[in-house]
Amino acid sequence: MAKIGMIGAGSWGTALTWLLTNNGHQVTVWSALADEITMLQEKHEQTSKLPGVILDDSVVFTTDLKAAVEGMDLLVLAVPSPFTRSTAHQLKDVAAQGQIIVNVAKGVEENTLMTLSQIIEEEVPQAEVAVLSGPSHAEEVGKGIPTTIVVGSKKKEIAEKIQGIFMNPVFRVYTSPDVLGIELGAALKNVVALAAGVADGLGYGDNTKAALITRGITEIARLGTAMGGRRETFFGLSGIGDLIVTCASMHSRNRRAGILIGKGYTMEEAMNEVKMVVEGVYSAKAALGLAHKYETSMPIIEQVNLVLFGGKPAKEAVADLMLRDKKVEISDTEWE
Repeated sequence: MAKIGMIGAGSWGTALTWLLTNNGHQVTVWSALADEITMLQEKHEQTSKLPGVILDDSVVFTTDLKAAVEGMDLLVLAVPSPFTRSTAHQLKDVAAQGQIIVNVAKGVEENTLMTLSQIIEEEVPQAEVAVLSGPSHAEEVGKGIPTTIVVGSKKKEIAEKIQGIFMNPVFRVYTSPDVLGIELGAALKNVVALAAGVADGLGYGDNTKAALITRGITEIARLGTAMGGRRETFFGLSGIGDLIVTCASMHSRNRRAGILIGKGYTMEEAMNEVKMVVEGVYSAKAALGLAHKYETSMPIIEQVNLVLFGGKPAKEAVADLMLRDKKVEISDTEWE
C-alpha cells in the first residue's frame, strides 16, 4: 500500500482517487476550497464535477496542504493548468527532497511557453517530476471503464514505480522517457479539439472532423519534434489517442466549448456555459507562441486563435483552411 497525496479535488482528481483507493492505496485529498472539502467530507462525492462516483470511507479530505504532502510516497498534482504554478509554489515549502510529483493536468503556460512539468521543476526543484497522460475521461475512469494511459519520467525506475501504483485490470499504464512529447501532445490536442467542436457547431460532418484530427496531429508532431520530442510519441496514447477521444466525446469540455462557439457564442460565453476550465483556451495562445518561436507551420492553431481572440467568424476560418495554397500531404516522400 502506498500513501498518496491528491493535490486537487476536481473531476480528474476525484476519479484518480477512486482508482487508487480501489488499488488498495491510502489517499489524502487536498483542495484550497473549503466548501469543496466540506462537500467531500459529508458526501464522499464530487457532486458538482463528477456525480455518481462515490469515494471510499478511508479517503481523507483536507485544506491543510502540509497534511496532504508530508510522509506521502507520491503526490498527484491534479489542479487545472492555470493553477499549476501557484500550487507548485506552495508545494516548494512542504515537499520533501526526492518526493515524486505526478502531474496529470494538460497545458502550456502562456507567458513563459513552459510545459507544466517544467513549471513544477522550477517551483519545486527538490522533487522528482513525472507526467501521466492519455485518452482518459474522468467520467469513464470513475466507472471502471477500461482505459489505457502513459506515464512519462526521465528516470525509468520512477516511471515503473508509478506504473505499479496506478495499474489494474481496467487501467493499463505504459511507460515512456519522452516527458516533453507526452506533455505537448496532451496540451495541444485540446486546441485541436476546440476546432473539432467548432466544426460540429457549424453543422459539418465526419469528413471534416477526420480532416481536423489527421491534420491536427500532423501539426502537433511537427512542432513537437522541432522542440525535441520523439515523433513516435505523437502517434501514441498521449498524441493521436488523446486527440481522437477529445475530438469525439461529449465528455470533452474543449469540444463542448467549441460546439458553442460554432453556434455563435463568444469564447467567454462558451466557457461560462461549460462551467469548467476549458484547457484549450488557455493553451491556444501558448501553442501559437511556440509555433512562432520554432518557426513551425500550424494553420489550424492559427485559425483557432483568430476565432477565439480575433473575432474571426468560425465559418470563415474553415474556408481559409480549405483554400490555403496547394500542398503535398507528406513532405519528405519522393516521387518515382
